[in-house]
Amino acid sequence: MQNSISKSELNRSLAQAALQDQQRHKPSKFKSWYKALLLPVIFLFICEFLVRSGAIDAYLLPAPSSLWQSFIDLAHADLLTHIYISTWRVFAGFAIGSGLGLLFAIGVGLNKQVEEYLDPTFSAIKSIPSLAWIPLLLLWLGIDEGSKLTLIAIGAFFPTYTNTVAAIQNVDPKLVELGKVYGLNHFERIVQIILPAASPGILTGLRNSLSLSWMFMIAAELIAATQGIGYLLSDGRETSRPDIVILAIILLALLGKITDTIMKAVEQWLLRWRESIPK
Repeated sequence: MQNSISKSELNRSLAQAALQDQQRHKPSKFKSWYKALLLPVIFLFICEFLVRSGAIDAYLLPAPSSLWQSFIDLAHADLLTHIYISTWRVFAGFAIGSGLGLLFAIGVGLNKQVEEYLDPTFSAIKSIPSLAWIPLLLLWLGIDEGSKLTLIAIGAFFPTYTNTVAAIQNVDPKLVELGKVYGLNHFERIVQIILPAASPGILTGLRNSLSLSWMFMIAAELIAATQGIGYLLSDGRETSRPDIVILAIILLALLGKITDTIMKAVEQWLLRWRESIPK
């Protein structure tokens, strides 16, 4: 009894020591923000110095301090409209492309015959550059929203499709056999075992699809658009306004980071069940 109590106390002490060590080595939020912002701030100071000293002409690279006024001017004009239009296109194209990618990937991942029919074609189409689609889509769908959404959907389709197929096919066969032992039918094994086990890979594909949707959105808006952040990039180039081009790039970086952070939070929430698994 004495040995049992001593062993229990020893385990409790070790657990408390491990927790204290983890908290001691856990980086504070201030340090994380400091490290994340250090490089951009240094870059901005270097750009400001080079422009103010005349080493770089202002018409090629405006001083970072002057961008605030350009942002105010755009905000008083139609900046919010451009942001809304681009964001709507991204999420609409992402929903269409990733939704179709999930449907086809589940069929290919679960059925070898479906894989033999579809996967070679999808693998070939995946290698086509995004800009190669634009002339064909303009011929078929014109310059309206259809061509832009289709291009974004194409960009969102393949990361979701590729990651989902790989995740499903890499599910441990022992888990499937365990489902058979417990008497689960084919559909129940898919819903209760295969898809949950493949969910980390599926969610990774969705995050990659969302990031790629922003890239394809720019490709679509640079070619044929009168609104959107891609249009701002093109308009800034044509009017020799590097400040507008830089602000559009910064907006893209911020919007992409925000949407990726949201997707990451959703991913962590959906995969919270993994925390209860004993390691």
